[in-house]
Amino acid sequence: MKIEQIYTGCLAQGAYYIVSGKDALIIDPLREVEPYLARLKEDNVELKYIFETHFHADFVSGHLDLSKKTGASIVYGPTAVPAFESMIAADEQVFELGSIKIKVLHTPGHTMESSCFLLIDEHGKDVALFSGDTLFLGDVGRPDLAQKAADMTQDQLAGLLYESLMTKIMPLSDDVTVYPAHGAGSACGKNMMKETVDSLGNQKKMNYALNQPNKEAFIAAVTDGLLPPPAYFGFNVAMNKGGYASFDEVKTRALNPLTPEAFELVAESTGALILDTRPAAEFHKGFVPNAINIGIKGDFAPWVGALIGDVKQELLLVTDPGMEEEVIMRLSRVGFDQVLGYLAGGFDSWKASGKETDQVHRISPEEFAAQFDAEKSVVVDVRKEGEYAAEHVSEAYSKPLAYINEWTKDLNPDEHFFMHCQGGYRSMIAASILQARGYRNFTEVDGGFAAISKTTIPTTDFICQSKVLK
Repeated sequence: MKIEQIYTGCLAQGAYYIVSGKDALIIDPLREVEPYLARLKEDNVELKYIFETHFHADFVSGHLDLSKKTGASIVYGPTAVPAFESMIAADEQVFELGSIKIKVLHTPGHTMESSCFLLIDEHGKDVALFSGDTLFLGDVGRPDLAQKAADMTQDQLAGLLYESLMTKIMPLSDDVTVYPAHGAGSACGKNMMKETVDSLGNQKKMNYALNQPNKEAFIAAVTDGLLPPPAYFGFNVAMNKGGYASFDEVKTRALNPLTPEAFELVAESTGALILDTRPAAEFHKGFVPNAINIGIKGDFAPWVGALIGDVKQELLLVTDPGMEEEVIMRLSRVGFDQVLGYLAGGFDSWKASGKETDQVHRISPEEFAAQFDAEKSVVVDVRKEGEYAAEHVSEAYSKPLAYINEWTKDLNPDEHFFMHCQGGYRSMIAASILQARGYRNFTEVDGGFAAISKTTIPTTDFICQSKVLK
């Protein structure tokens, strides 16, 4: 028997590849299926099942393409109603895989069809729990995503989740290994550990949600502090449930090289959003006017989903030469399939053509310290609320990047401000969005708070509520 966790850091997502004898099973695959097909060929095994823990909101699964290419059956837990052929398992139904068995445990709460899969070895021993978004390490799945579909409140869903955990998960042996669908950084939970594998016994001891005295306390604890879900979540659920275009088709259509002249023409005629995926250190020195910078070498796909939102938005890409296919693949993971093409030769070809370019005013933390006036300087911190609360520049405003569509309307275009994040990735995203919307009276700080905190600029953990986004 082999259990392999295939973890994708950008999405904080874990897929699972399980082999027993000549049979294989994949749980919650990503959209690009070639890596799975390569594993099957290398191991000389046949994919028997594709198990889905639920209709995912934060990524588009590869279940459809994988099933078409292998003939494997797609399996969901009870109450799932997909728009394509699949097996809807009964609660506690057992599937055989080589010499092992997989038992379906229906665990509604995160979503109504959410299920965990319990691996039972050839000796009849419970070995591993593939817990989906029901149980994370250090947390449980948020209960607010399926309210409309289930016609229930988040408190009612949280109550269901409590019953699922107490009746299906907690009775399992402490030595069962927990393999969750997500880790720290995912928006599907709020308190996840950085580790991606743990024992159920340790989770019983330290997971705050599993240590509440009763259902009422559990509901209060898991619903406290939930941030609004990213805008793209609903689109991804619809794609996972209703179907989507083959990734092969998406890639073939998107790999469309455009000269600077053709790129400009397509941008003007379609209104496509120009997405520049180069590093912030390169982008700020020169870019196509109105381009939005979200660097591929970061939490690329989640930020695209959170900030662009509508997966139907048409896109034109500016990438480092040779990175086009990687960018297209990572966009498709979160459902952004409407890529019209990319700038052939990258930004250098645009610049060489003599066309207009733009820049972001970026300064070093040392320059920031020299220009900073404690009484007059306005500082905007685009980090998450928790990062700001831990420590920030004294009198800085907390304006998280995730809420940029809300706080830009409050900006005074006549008032200059300095802007930073933790390291420079998110503040450059914000800078590009602001400039595309006509705001230019700001200065972005390279290196972010990590570098600023090493200068003479005063910092504090005191929070003035008037400085916090409401």
